[in-house]
Amino acid sequence: MPASTEPSPTGDRRARVRRGVRRTVLARRRPLAAGCAAIAVVAGVHAARPPAGPTVAVTVAAHDLASGIVLDRDDLVVRRYPAASAPAGSEPEAVGRTLAAPVREGEPVTDVRLVAPSLVAGYPGRVALPVRIADADAVALLRAGDRITLLAADPRRGTATYVAIDVPVLSLPAPADHDSGAAGLTGRLVVVAALPEDVDHVAGAAATDVISIVINR
Repeated sequence: MPASTEPSPTGDRRARVRRGVRRTVLARRRPLAAGCAAIAVVAGVHAARPPAGPTVAVTVAAHDLASGIVLDRDDLVVRRYPAASAPAGSEPEAVGRTLAAPVREGEPVTDVRLVAPSLVAGYPGRVALPVRIADADAVALLRAGDRITLLAADPRRGTATYVAIDVPVLSLPAPADHDSGAAGLTGRLVVVAALPEDVDHVAGAAATDVISIVINR
């Protein structure tokens, strides 16, 4: 008896499934092609994008801050900025400092927004004393942090006495025009960290004598 040539039900189902899948693929070939193209574009852009550059920590205001307040930890947060665009003068140690101007939320807290620390902050027990030194060229040899001895010379008697020994130089104010003070005094100002007991001696000598320096370094 010859074998039956009629297709089996299982074979028919498989054929129908294959035809359905083919029709679905053909019907959606354009969206599929567009999706593949979009994926390729995104992958290309991502591959061409330069790697992220270095960042730095910047202290910013956690909320609006008023001028004159003393900053605490709740007033500040740290944000990461690209190193190339980070603001200059960011102050990482701003807690405990006083604001010199208002700061908006999110605004970097920089050195110009803060009241400058005291000149004698690093010299407990001393006071800042401006002294006019007769020899401006000698002052030009100094740097902040040097230590000097002040001498008072009496031109009439030709004598000199020590009025302050081994005092630190705090600041060297920029000289006025022609090395002359506002009252026409010659020489150059130096701000030193003097002991309180030396202030009277230095001020009195500066009123009558010529003040000169010995550089101790």
